[in-house]
Amino acid sequence: MAQLVRVLMVDDHPFIIEAYKNAIKGYNTKGAYEFTITQAKDCKTGYEAIVNEANAQYDIAFFDLSMPIYEEKGIHSGEDLALLVKERMPACKIILLTMHSEMLKINTIIKNINPNGLVIKNDLTFDELLLAFDKILKDENYYSQTVVKLVSQIQFDSNEMDVFDKQLLFHLSKGVRIAELSQYVPLAPAAIEKRLTNLKEVLDMKHASDTELVQEAKNKGII
Repeated sequence: MAQLVRVLMVDDHPFIIEAYKNAIKGYNTKGAYEFTITQAKDCKTGYEAIVNEANAQYDIAFFDLSMPIYEEKGIHSGEDLALLVKERMPACKIILLTMHSEMLKINTIIKNINPNGLVIKNDLTFDELLLAFDKILKDENYYSQTVVKLVSQIQFDSNEMDVFDKQLLFHLSKGVRIAELSQYVPLAPAAIEKRLTNLKEVLDMKHASDTELVQEAKNKGII
């Protein structure tokens, strides 16, 4: 029996919506999934699709970050819609698309939303969408090439944990091997090793194993 996947697409560019649909159609050539698609064209119709539709529940939601705002409800961007979905449907996987490629903006998006997928529109191709969709359905995160490059350049405070540290700990707790972590977190292997070493120092367990690190993170309520 085909697996039902409920998808929300919110973008004010019709050709992007069509690209989503074509990617889904191209991905589902074997009919393993049954997709139901709800689409919206701006912050207002996106809000209504989330809040006002009877029994609205989505498994995957795509949001453009820059869209006509919905001032009445204080919805000014796809970020606001993503936060609304995370609040109402915590299990829904969020994919964000943006024209922004500034390091500060990308870092802010990841810290505030921690999306399952983040794609710079200049990176967008049919194959890119197929790959993103495949990873999201397999419970992996997907960041486009430009995002990965920017994230690798982001400096972190050696005395604090950020969203990337928490992602590393979470995936380690789920049994992901260190060599595979870069498939889930947009960091180079060397940056991952550096962060894990730093985490052990922050938690005052410099010589601990990775298993002990994860257990201590659980004990402290970090993950």
